[in-house]
Amino acid sequence: MPDYSGHLKKMRVALAGGPVQYGLPLDDEYLPLNDLLGKTLRIQYSGTIHCIHCGRRSNKSFSQGYCYPCFTRLAQCDSCIVSPEKCHYFEGTCREPEWGQQHCMVDHIVYLANSSGVKVGITRESQLPTRWIDQGALQALPIMRVKTRQQSGLVEDVLRQHVADKTNWRTMLKGEIVLADLPAIRDALFDRTEKQLTVLEDRFGLQALQRLDDVAPMNIDYPVLEYPTKVTSFNLDKVPSLEGTLLGIKGQYLIFDSGVINIRKYTAYHVEVTH
Repeated sequence: MPDYSGHLKKMRVALAGGPVQYGLPLDDEYLPLNDLLGKTLRIQYSGTIHCIHCGRRSNKSFSQGYCYPCFTRLAQCDSCIVSPEKCHYFEGTCREPEWGQQHCMVDHIVYLANSSGVKVGITRESQLPTRWIDQGALQALPIMRVKTRQQSGLVEDVLRQHVADKTNWRTMLKGEIVLADLPAIRDALFDRTEKQLTVLEDRFGLQALQRLDDVAPMNIDYPVLEYPTKVTSFNLDKVPSLEGTLLGIKGQYLIFDSGVINIRKYTAYHVEVTH
């Protein structure tokens, strides 16, 4: 009999003065993971997927957990979620204006994070530091607070001309990241993009786009016994069962001696977990 069963969701994380604490939600069950490091863990995919929004059974997961009808209807699945500078709330065409008001028309943070090298990113202020942990960042630094998601995307679009905006997950999982001077990189970015940022500040107002010059970087430690030298990923759609010794957890990845798995990728998949 499995110890736990249910539909996968992204791992919950918490910082409490040491390595990140991880837990795996499975419907009404919850599996703490840190204490399982060094032990054998088995995950068996049952072959069923249920939409995380409506509960409908689906043959495929869209946008990390949605059925196709929800994927085409919900604001949280719209293309502007991936490309926030394309937000069309102000045009009156948001799929769900109330959802947009709650999630997009609120303060966002533009930040630098060092996960596979230094990158720029954005998130709602309420999602820190969870967003950084989900990306496997060793260091992170907020550099600007803005009033809307669209504004954060426009700032990111300016900055990513000079710094990466994506994480190389394979590099992140190898644990060979060199620490960086994030405040110095922030200052250099602001210098290089002064004209473009001033245009945005003139457009939206200085109160809407606030540069954060006096915030200290955050360092994040992850529960990893051993990093892989070669990163091989499990694919539950092709091989529905995986088993191995759990060697670490970083980002939304479980690191086994036999490979790695991105838990978030398989949101809404029904699995059985044995340890």
